[in-house]
Amino acid sequence: MEEDFYATIKLKTGEEIFAKVAASEEDDRTMLIVSNPITAVEIKQRGGIVGYKVEPWLKTTKEDMFIINMDNVITMSESSDVHMISMYQQFCQDQARHQQNQAKLSRKMGYLSTVNDAKDILEKLYKSSPNKNS
Repeated sequence: MEEDFYATIKLKTGEEIFAKVAASEEDDRTMLIVSNPITAVEIKQRGGIVGYKVEPWLKTTKEDMFIINMDNVITMSESSDVHMISMYQQFCQDQARHQQNQAKLSRKMGYLSTVNDAKDILEKLYKSSPNKNS
């Protein structure tokens, strides 16, 4: 396993991700281990101001490490761009802080029901309310 480095990776799917990367050789194949991969979209505002919208590469998982086979990579470029690395590190810190502050769900937080049950209960409350405007 080689030293970690920051890199921009262009995948065969057309996706472009930025991440901290470690390369690993296994069974004559090169695999990339990517940590907290992100996508960055350039946002242009009026007056010529340019900013970036940074989002997680995969939005429906809480995992922060992924393995990518080099067969799925078109190109990879090691990055020394201080601005991009800074945005990436800030994103990682924000994600860690967000996960620490997230409350664990429990039954003590409220009533659990199906959508239809909740709808029926709310309709009954509304119909029995003396202040409704009908």
